[in-house]
Amino acid sequence: MFQVLDIGNTHTRIAVWENGEFSPVRIVNTAELECSCFAGIPAVAACVCAELKARLENCGITFISALNQQSKVDFSPVDCSTLGADRVANAAALAEFYPLPGAVIDCGTAITLELVDENCRFVGGAIAPGRALMRSALARGTSQLPESVVLAEIPANPGRNTIDAIGFGVGRGALGVVREFAGAAREALNIRTLILTGGDAPFFKEALPEAIVPGAEFTLHGVRLAAGIK
Repeated sequence: MFQVLDIGNTHTRIAVWENGEFSPVRIVNTAELECSCFAGIPAVAACVCAELKARLENCGITFISALNQQSKVDFSPVDCSTLGADRVANAAALAEFYPLPGAVIDCGTAITLELVDENCRFVGGAIAPGRALMRSALARGTSQLPESVVLAEIPANPGRNTIDAIGFGVGRGALGVVREFAGAAREALNIRTLILTGGDAPFFKEALPEAIVPGAEFTLHGVRLAAGIK
């Protein structure tokens, strides 16, 4: 029995791996994680928050990385010294469960692209801000643009006021990023599989009908595979 965590910048997904399956996935605020959350059950994690990882280092958690991972993916073609553990996990899950070459677009606080070729080699990707981060950056970097913009469905028309203009710009801008990532993946590898994952994946699915949106366990499977848990 292992507790498996995908620790993101904003939210953390947690599930217990036992007898070849996961328990229902719980989602908690990353800021609320503490050692008491892991008492009694060995834990493995992908963590993208350096400060939190340092705070939890004495909690008995095994943190995966490209340097210690045990999945079938070969990360040697890239500089993996700063490669995010979430991206390692995404690549591991892609290679384990789907036809290659393939790509994962993870839509969360950041939008990331992970590419795995037909020889199971990780060959790079991309990182861009997600919708919420775009909205926050506008508010922080300007004096008049508010952050109180609801990020809903894909906007149909350009905004006729500031709030709607931000909603249109952020929504369509992020959609453009994801479409460009998908296009670049097709050009680079002629991919057979395109995965959309992360909390914001449903927003983009309508515009990329060919993409697969797996269950909430996708990245967690990658974490356990990278940790050598069968």
